[in-house]
Amino acid sequence: MPIYEYIAEYPEDPARSCPMCRRGFELRRGVNREPLTRCLYCKNPVRKKISSVNVPKLTAPLSVSDAKKAGFTLLEKRDRGTYEKL
Repeated sequence: MPIYEYIAEYPEDPARSCPMCRRGFELRRGVNREPLTRCLYCKNPVRKKISSVNVPKLTAPLSVSDAKKAGFTLLEKRDRGTYEKL
């Protein structure tokens, strides 16, 4: 089951959100279930938050030797439509 993140519709207004939804919370829900529209605790409106994606950062491009060690086949364009294997 995927994990969805929710946050209060009005996080700056304490009267319209509880500490839980004001800060945001995660919830495991099935894909076929409808998204939440109300907080589970205070019943005020919440919206689904777009989660950040955890991807590694590359500080420098991979070298030819690094790519070959990783199992990639490197091709270099020679002529129109002709590639040569490095």
